Amino acid sequence: MELAKVTSKGQVTIPVEIRRKLGIKNGDKVLFMEESGRVYMMNSSMDAFREAQRAFSGEAERVGLKNDDDVMAMIKELREESAVKQHC
Repeated sequence: MELAKVTSKGQVTIPVEIRRKLGIKNGDKVLFMEESGRVYMMNSSMDAFREAQRAFSGEAERVGLKNDDDVMAMIKELREESAVKQHC
């Protein structure tokens, strides 16, 4: 457990060990969430990444991507389509 003091402006210094655990670096933003009377703090970048993962869950299977080779083939196809569009 870590303690931090709140200043008159409502500012708190996040203890170094907590910053390390959350992957928070200078200039990062943190997200505060309240759930069932408890407040949680997290690295907002990581939360956005997790949300994107949830949003894309199952999409690979839906479009027929089964392995890395399928992904590389799709990327190659998209690049070729893009090159054709640029030359038109």
